[in-house]
Amino acid sequence: MDWIALLGLDAWLARWRVLLAEGAIAAEDRLALAQLEWVEHKHHLRRVVVCGLVVTAITVVALLLLSLALLVQFWDSPQRTLVAWLLAGGWTVVWIASVLVLLSAVRRTDHAFALTRQELHKDWQVFVHKNQP
Repeated sequence: MDWIALLGLDAWLARWRVLLAEGAIAAEDRLALAQLEWVEHKHHLRRVVVCGLVVTAITVVALLLLSLALLVQFWDSPQRTLVAWLLAGGWTVVWIASVLVLLSAVRRTDHAFALTRQELHKDWQVFVHKNQP
């Protein structure tokens, strides 16, 4: 004897099976989306690390050249002074550009997993609204 059919629970069980299957498919989709965003996030992290190393190296060079420019400033030839300041100024411009690139890469890193968070938020809203009395 089929007690589930007699009690009228077969429709309820079928609905729950469908819901579980849809939930599993949705979970797979969210996991795939998270994996894609992780690959993108790693790419941005690599860029931040490389830019950080470049900024550090250029900072060292710029500070050395600025020090050299200050030393040369007190030498007797005005041409050496002009060249040293132009080199120091050029390295300073390169350093500022490197810092700006690094800051833009860091700002883009803040948006990691935005699509996954958005989908999970939508899922949560649907779940909350369906389970309200």
